Amino acid sequence: MPKVPSPQPATSALPTTYEAGLQELEQLVAELESGQLPLDQLLVSYQRGAALLSFCRDKLQAVEDQIKVLDAGSLKVWTAE
Repeated sequence: MPKVPSPQPATSALPTTYEAGLQELEQLVAELESGQLPLDQLLVSYQRGAALLSFCRDKLQAVEDQIKVLDAGSLKVWTAE
């Protein structure tokens, strides 16, 4: 039986960048959707995914808040030119 790599615990250090967090989250989702993880690892992976999702949302919110400051307090709709 092939050994499944153990997922990182939810308490592991979070990534330093949004991109790294999103990449890890996408990998976890693929593993969860595969249905190949043992039951005990499913819970750990789900908890890690929840932590990564929160991390990515916080990063996006921080960028949005910075944009609001740069645009004098209002978030403007972005249009490609």
